[in-house]
Amino acid sequence: MTGAEQQEAAAHRIVAMPARFPAPRMWWAMFLLALGLLALFLVSVAVLFVRGPGVWGNNIPVAWGFPISNYIWWLGIGHAGTLISAMLLLVGQQWRNSLNRFAEAMTLFAVMCAGLYPILHLGRPWRFYWMAPYPSTMGVWPQFKSPLTWDFFAVLTYLIVSVLFWYIGILPDLAAARDRAKARRWQIFFGLGALGWRGSARHWHRWQQSYRLTAAIAVPLVVSVHSEISLLMAAGPVPGWVSTVFPPYFVLGAAFSGFAVVSMLTVWLRAMLRLETLVTQRHLDMLGILLLATGLMTAYGYLAELFTAAWAGGREAETMWDRFVGPYAWSYWGAVILNFAPLQALWWKRVREAPAALFLIGLSVTIGMWLERYMLLVSSLYRDWLESSAGLFHPSVWDWSLFAGTLGLFLTCFLLFIRFLPVISAFEVREAALEDAHG
Repeated sequence: MTGAEQQEAAAHRIVAMPARFPAPRMWWAMFLLALGLLALFLVSVAVLFVRGPGVWGNNIPVAWGFPISNYIWWLGIGHAGTLISAMLLLVGQQWRNSLNRFAEAMTLFAVMCAGLYPILHLGRPWRFYWMAPYPSTMGVWPQFKSPLTWDFFAVLTYLIVSVLFWYIGILPDLAAARDRAKARRWQIFFGLGALGWRGSARHWHRWQQSYRLTAAIAVPLVVSVHSEISLLMAAGPVPGWVSTVFPPYFVLGAAFSGFAVVSMLTVWLRAMLRLETLVTQRHLDMLGILLLATGLMTAYGYLAELFTAAWAGGREAETMWDRFVGPYAWSYWGAVILNFAPLQALWWKRVREAPAALFLIGLSVTIGMWLERYMLLVSSLYRDWLESSAGLFHPSVWDWSLFAGTLGLFLTCFLLFIRFLPVISAFEVREAALEDAHG
């Protein structure tokens, strides 16, 4: 079989995969693990609602602890899916077709995990809708200077656009799965999701318009959402945060961590679902190049921080020196080493095309970027302007349990997605195969 014929056959297998899943035992093992972590999430939230945010390790002056650092980390992970899918769609890169579907799903679930933190860390989380500017009977409007209001609009807008972009993209594959399904339950399930798609010329015309329009809206949101988060920090008079480099620094760091998670998911799905025909070594190579490029850009942000601190002097220089040798130096040097030391192996194509090496480097970057978020927050907050106000931050067991629980929530949603929906955009793969076959 030619390469185009192999891709065509693989595309048919992707559409039929929900009804004939190729790795049920491995899926069930991982799903049970994810359900265990999800149960931990539910217990942590229940304890939080009963006892209040005091169960966390937040104190004064470190009023921003795990909830905010994990919020930034999760939201950053969600940016890579939009970049891979929307931006590469607009510039006409066909290699995205084997990665965009599950990268978009990763975006949805990561943003969902991120959006829970601003709600959960409220004193009265059941009143979260007060942050929305709705016409109340008391005429009370939200405080538009508050970071919580900024988060509400940023996360909600990004989540809505991401859901629309993902759902528009999967519509043709849902219709194909509906037409090929043998069991009645699968026909009903996919038929409801396909919304009456018949594949007519009018349908394809409207689909192309809406898909590209949503992609054009999604790409600027990647920049705006994480720039807004960085301004929550850069706009305040806190040493270590007052820097104009924060918006691009945060956006690039978000893409860096997101590409790391996409690389891990790609290697895992490629091995578990036997997708070597669709997810080739070229895809691994391109992911390695993107990971290396965004990593070098993030390293430039680290250097810019050093320059800003040295140029400003005073408390800025003290805060930077404290990150080097202070009580949280482990988080700074851990972020530097884990983010940039293994990354240098990606200069070699042989390493980029090695699935195990790419997975391990992605895991290292994911942990390193979490340490960076933790370091940026805690190392700047634990020393207030008064020496008498200084206090170390120690996360409690409920901080860690809620974070582990969000990992379970993410894995549960992602595993359900790969089990019941086409994990790769089969119609785009088939279209690219036909174009290659006919020159």
